Amino acid sequence: MDPFLVKAIQLLLSLSLLIVLHELGHFIPAKIFKTRVEKFFLFFDVKFALFKKKIGGTVYGIGWLPLGGYVKISGMIDESMDKEQMEKPPEPWEFRSKPAWQRLIIMLGGVTVNLILGFLIFIMIMFVWGENYVGAEEMPEGFAVVDEFKEYGFKDGDRILQVNGEDFQNSIDVNKHLFMRDVNSITVLHQNGEQETINIPENIGESMWEEGIMMPFIPIQRPILDSVLTEKPAGIAGLKKGDSLISINEQEIGYWHELAPIASENKGKEIEVIFKRDNEIKSVMVTPDEEGKFGVTPQSNFDIKTQKYNLAESVKEGFNYGYWTLRDYVYQFKYVFTSKGASQLGGFGAIGGLFPDTWNWQGFWYTTALISIILAFMNILPIPALDGGHVVFLLYEMVTGRKPNDKFMEIAQMIGFFILIALVLYANGNDVYRWLFE
Repeated sequence: MDPFLVKAIQLLLSLSLLIVLHELGHFIPAKIFKTRVEKFFLFFDVKFALFKKKIGGTVYGIGWLPLGGYVKISGMIDESMDKEQMEKPPEPWEFRSKPAWQRLIIMLGGVTVNLILGFLIFIMIMFVWGENYVGAEEMPEGFAVVDEFKEYGFKDGDRILQVNGEDFQNSIDVNKHLFMRDVNSITVLHQNGEQETINIPENIGESMWEEGIMMPFIPIQRPILDSVLTEKPAGIAGLKKGDSLISINEQEIGYWHELAPIASENKGKEIEVIFKRDNEIKSVMVTPDEEGKFGVTPQSNFDIKTQKYNLAESVKEGFNYGYWTLRDYVYQFKYVFTSKGASQLGGFGAIGGLFPDTWNWQGFWYTTALISIILAFMNILPIPALDGGHVVFLLYEMVTGRKPNDKFMEIAQMIGFFILIALVLYANGNDVYRWLFE
């Protein structure tokens, strides 16, 4: 099956699951507090619905616009902007008639479900599949190190032993830790057998971002192609999985990390790639894209180990993994407000790209857990029209004892809605731009 279709199916399935459970997080406490729910929809039913059925006092349905979902709760100022209902006297079964603490629980229900779901999926992954890692012993050739980090004392061929004085199990995670976590020292084993602890400057993550060095440590691997994206330069030129690169632009390629600098220097320029396929030497012309990439990944020349866990261990490790996933996302969120971060925002295309090219349940559930945690954080942001916006107004009411007036709420909801639409259009516009021009 085409990789694009596989990703699209996984994205649709994942979002459908997350949206339904998120809305159930609002629906269930609303029902518990005897609040009328008029609609429960997966996707938006603008003008018409693909399916709908009224059960009790609630219309359940599936819309045609897959941008989310919603529950319409009586007596609540939401995206439906039902002013007619709000102009009538409050009824006891309406949202606005309930105590502030009940309304707060109803509004926090969706975020709570997404957060719990993400943690539960990570726990399930740990129990069913365990945790993959690549330790120092599995990387005999170590890492290639960018020049900026060699100034600190790192050398090509280094293997990561410890971070902040503690054994570091998964060497591949070193870049992520440097960028998003508080790393003050790294202990390495040089290729000459010498062990050294190197101090890391403060705010190293911010320096990496500003200088565009997101991968200071690159595993040393042979230049043999593993995956080749058909719509990217290498795929268009005819390179295939298993091809072994010999030279690029007349420069000999002995290791994978030597590819990136040459490609980066020749963005948009046609260059010659000489490679070996089935013991035959061949040549093609390839034009690196505007980011200086070919659209290829290398075959791994190191062993990937798996740490298995029992149920009790899975709960601990899954919770820990979920915590750090949330913390890392919150930490890096600040970069969204920079010009470079804004240009890298992505919409449904970027989210779909997180899923594996072939159907893989472990990859599917991992990505679903990640999206669930991201949705929880994004929904709690204090933006009107998001759950977090409603929560802010409810907290204001609980502290001051006064409700914001309905007119103010309507205007705030409308502003928040337009902000969200603008963000969705911008993020998906970035996806389209990258698809067309990169």
